[in-house]
Amino acid sequence: MVAQLVRLKLTLMANTLRRSVWQTIGIIAGGAYGLFLVALAVAGAVAGGTVDPVTTGAVLVVVGAVVVLAWCVVPVFAYGVDATLDPHRFVTYGIPRRSLLAGLTVAGVVSVPGLTTALAALGVAFAWWRSPAALVAALVGAVLAVALCVVGSRAVTTALAPLLESRRSREVLAVAALVPLMLVGPAFGWFAQRASGFAVDGDATGPVLRDLAAVVAWTPLGAPWGFAAAVHDGAWGSAAGRLGVGLLTLALAAAVWDRALRRTLETPSTSGSSGARGKGLGMLGRLPATPTGAVAARALTYWRRDPRYSASMAVIPLLPVVMIFAGQGAGPGASVVVLMLAPLTAWVLGFSISNDIAYDHTAFALHVATGTAGRADRWGRALPVLLIGTPLVSAYAVVSTAVTGSWGALPALLGLSLGTLALSTGVSSAVAVRWLYPVAKPGESPLKQPQGATGATMLAQAVCSGLTLLLSAPALTLALLAMLLPSPVLGWVTLVVAPALGVLVLVLGVRWGAATYDRRAPELLQRVQSYA
Repeated sequence: MVAQLVRLKLTLMANTLRRSVWQTIGIIAGGAYGLFLVALAVAGAVAGGTVDPVTTGAVLVVVGAVVVLAWCVVPVFAYGVDATLDPHRFVTYGIPRRSLLAGLTVAGVVSVPGLTTALAALGVAFAWWRSPAALVAALVGAVLAVALCVVGSRAVTTALAPLLESRRSREVLAVAALVPLMLVGPAFGWFAQRASGFAVDGDATGPVLRDLAAVVAWTPLGAPWGFAAAVHDGAWGSAAGRLGVGLLTLALAAAVWDRALRRTLETPSTSGSSGARGKGLGMLGRLPATPTGAVAARALTYWRRDPRYSASMAVIPLLPVVMIFAGQGAGPGASVVVLMLAPLTAWVLGFSISNDIAYDHTAFALHVATGTAGRADRWGRALPVLLIGTPLVSAYAVVSTAVTGSWGALPALLGLSLGTLALSTGVSSAVAVRWLYPVAKPGESPLKQPQGATGATMLAQAVCSGLTLLLSAPALTLALLAMLLPSPVLGWVTLVVAPALGVLVLVLGVRWGAATYDRRAPELLQRVQSYA
């Protein structure tokens, strides 16, 4: 049964390669990136183990614990990211539960993240190549860690399946997941800054890291990684204790998964709802009863209720935190980093509609069936961005100048931000009818990345970013000159020129996008339906 499930997983992965070129490119790119990370991790571990095995062991314990934690936590927030062997699909088959559990465990490694983790765990074990006993212990710990990653991940997601069956719960968790993901960078930056401070004060980074690793090595997350370090130090009691903690954690996770799997197979949950009570027309009753107003009302409803859109909006309030933390580590250029907040937010908001048609999914057929004009479609999608973005980027421009004390740069910064918002929206309105790529379907986690979408997403982002940067070059040059000279006159000139340039690009982008939409609407519908 184990071999059968592994073959099934490999067959499903092979079939995804035949579905489209983008899926093939996405898997190959993901695999290549994973191999690069593995090579980087193994080379660093082996080099560090040769120079200072004690500190290297401490780093492996801390980083390894984070990897195990990520395996257990990320699937909860990104529910449905990899459901090719969802236990619900085996409910009607008479497969012994223990055989199914073992097969799902081994098959769980057969994926880009699983193979990357397994190769990295086995590769970094050779950091202990100078000590044969520690090397053997590291290999045993690596196998235990990978098993804990897979079994722990399955145990957590299967145990929480009743909660995650609720669409609203999945949406809230998916949006909430963006908060720690956005703060990972600032947290690492803060830790690096603190570590460098320790080093300057007396080379105390090593002892602090070793003390942290000594504690983490006794936790369920770090015990498999701390086994080899204890063997290297000749602390056989600690080695046995850490191995025991790892094995006990694996056994406990397997027991939780087994019990949750039995519940899933014997009493599968059924999703259903009593239906929502009508509360009027919502945004449709507040905007003009025109085709453009109808599209704009639906777009605003998406921004408010669809987690794939609200997840993007959840990122916006976190950008000031990220930029402030980044500014603290930028030294003399801290003010410049913080002042980038408003233009960056404007670009993000404008880019958010660059694939709106794909987010419509099958609902886009309504546009084609009713003969919605391209002008109404393009303006209906652009207006909500401008309505939300104008006060937001204006407020961010004022906040960033207040934080940095650069009040003289406010006119230039405000002009650049408003111009970027209009310009980016215009570029996205044009690009959106030329480059479509797969996105998470309605009801799925907004963190889900469909296979094959990586290459197309990167292409669309590159095109939008390149065109936006190219077209905003005059306004950007004026703003930089106004802030660097500094020149109040150029600042006020930028406040006039940048929005005017942005409005011009917006009008031209919407017109070109509308003409392309009218010409290619059936082709766009066919492309969207191919993603279903």
